[in-house]
Amino acid sequence: MKAAYLVCYDITLRRRLSRVLKLMKGSGIHLQYSVFYCKLSWPQLQQLKTALSALIEPAEDDIRIYPLPAAGEVVSMGRGDKIPKGVEIFLPGEGGD
Repeated sequence: MKAAYLVCYDITLRRRLSRVLKLMKGSGIHLQYSVFYCKLSWPQLQQLKTALSALIEPAEDDIRIYPLPAAGEVVSMGRGDKIPKGVEIFLPGEGGD
């Protein structure tokens, strides 16, 4: 079973930032500059955490992974793409949940 997560990061060195961005683009939907929506199984979450950990410098960089509630309304304020009410987000390779 997969769960939804919000992954946010602040990476200080451009080279590490590029590597983290590349990894995250393969893991979820890019919502804002350093924010991704991911739908992951427990093993996938553990793999992502391991991969991210290998790319960052813990004393300089910050990554936060927030589990999202199973049900709830997404609130979006200000500019940026909106997800229309009633529209679900599906990630590639999600078949059979």
